[in-house]
Amino acid sequence: MKLSRRSVMKTGIAGLVAFGAAPLVASTASAQDAPANTIPVQGGQLVIHPVSHASLVLVAGDTVIYADPVGEASAYQSFPPPDLIVITHEHSDHFNADTLSALVGEKTKLITNPAVFEKLPEKLRGIASPLANGEKTEAAGIAIEAIPAHNTTPERLQYHPKGRDNGYILTLAGARVYLAGDTEDIPEMRALKNIALAFVPMNLPYTMTVEQAASAVNEFKPKVVYPYHYNGSDVEQFKRLVEQGGGEIEVRLAKWY
Repeated sequence: MKLSRRSVMKTGIAGLVAFGAAPLVASTASAQDAPANTIPVQGGQLVIHPVSHASLVLVAGDTVIYADPVGEASAYQSFPPPDLIVITHEHSDHFNADTLSALVGEKTKLITNPAVFEKLPEKLRGIASPLANGEKTEAAGIAIEAIPAHNTTPERLQYHPKGRDNGYILTLAGARVYLAGDTEDIPEMRALKNIALAFVPMNLPYTMTVEQAASAVNEFKPKVVYPYHYNGSDVEQFKRLVEQGGGEIEVRLAKWY
């Protein structure tokens, strides 16, 4: 799977400030990360590129997906322009309209939750489609399902109320990829089946504990899981807890910060 390298536009957007968190600095993830961060899919490999915090790039052949891209657009300059961008919710560590405007290409499709769609500038609405919890669609040849993403602990409900935000299942080259977004270990997560690759958050007070995340992962049993959106959490403990679950789940610890 040979990829052509095309530059994307750079922008002077200021450093990202996460919702209720310290400023984040995008890492310089590049194709050099590819050998360890791959999973097999139909026709070749799906390459996973962590960018920063909850932002990542997925590449399978000529298909390129950006998830929650924020911060400096220059962090994406080594990647091809996206065929698809998915946005989970409106917080500034997941959504920035200026960053999106700098990154979209001629063929980019944008999928967001309805709340983010309402915040998009007119130019971006022209390439965007809102998707509510439980809805399904297809864009850029990729099947997309919006999975609920919300808090359940009473003192955390203010961060991600039920019904507003999305996680996503993307079916790409035969592989089901779960992007959890910002959520606790909700029943819809625990009920997932046949997930080849999952990205699961764990940081307080915004998402869930390491123990919650490991318990959910041990129930829905993805083949490969990456902890992300974990700023300040003990990901080594998460790895131990998942491995102790005995489900033969591969836990990968990548550099997000």
